[in-house]
Amino acid sequence: MLATMTPIPLETPLKRGETEITEILLRKPTAGELRGLSLVQLMNGDAGSVMVVLPRISTPTLTDAEVRGMDVSDLSACALEIAAFLLPKSTRQAMDSLTSPAASQTE
Repeated sequence: MLATMTPIPLETPLKRGETEITEILLRKPTAGELRGLSLVQLMNGDAGSVMVVLPRISTPTLTDAEVRGMDVSDLSACALEIAAFLLPKSTRQAMDSLTSPAASQTE
């Protein structure tokens, strides 16, 4: 099974030594990677829960310190994608169809 990867461009790049991280990839988490977390809190974008799961599902793998130092808008973008990952495929497809450019042209 191929993991779903979603690029998240960072408004405020992270510094890692001489390297600047301008984008991270988030992978759909497995059930084991959500161990100890509340799905409801993740769906609600709880900052603490998002900060716990991010190092588990990001490429490059972010450190706890990097996650704690993220710009709040970048953390919010990650929280939205994590919440979307938790939705059933049928719900996500229905939401995508409502927000697609083709859907807005029919209104």
